Order: sequence, then structure tokens, then C-alpha cells
Amino acid sequence: MKMWGKSAVMTKAEVVQPELRMMADNLIKEIRDAHRDWVNAQRHFEYALGKDQIDYAIFAIEAAEKRYEMLLRHAKSLKVAWSAHREADVG
Repeated sequence: MKMWGKSAVMTKAEVVQPELRMMADNLIKEIRDAHRDWVNAQRHFEYALGKDQIDYAIFAIEAAEKRYEMLLRHAKSLKVAWSAHREADVG
């Protein structure tokens, strides 16, 4: 933040940083949710009975996996720092 006299003026970078951090946090939450959905779909497959349930479970696994991979690619393209967010959750 640059200071001139008694008033403070925020630079464009200082305004954008919190927005980017919030976007990164939301993306990481989506990734965690997508991973949880993928694991749950796999678990559902283990207990599926009959052709229809098995077909549905396979469809759910494939859809959840694709969503998870898509979100990971998006995070990678934005260079989202995953380790910083993981440490914040552990501590």
C-alpha cells in the first residue's frame, strides 16, 4: 500500500490479490469435494448389486473422475499453490 500524506491508496495488485486468494481457496474446496465424490462413487461401486446399479456406479465413477481431473488441470493452469492450503488445514 502506498501512503501519501494521511490517506492511503491501494495499488491494483493489492486489490486483486485478495480476489485471487479467494478464487484459489474456492477452487481448492471444489477439488476436495470432487475427490470426495470420486471416492464415494468408487465405494458405491463396491456395493452395487445387479447390472443397473453397476452401470450407474461406473458412470458415476467416470463422471466424478473427469470432474476431479478437470479441476486439477484448472488449478495447475492458474498455478494454485496447493501445499500452502494443505498446511493451513493441518495447523
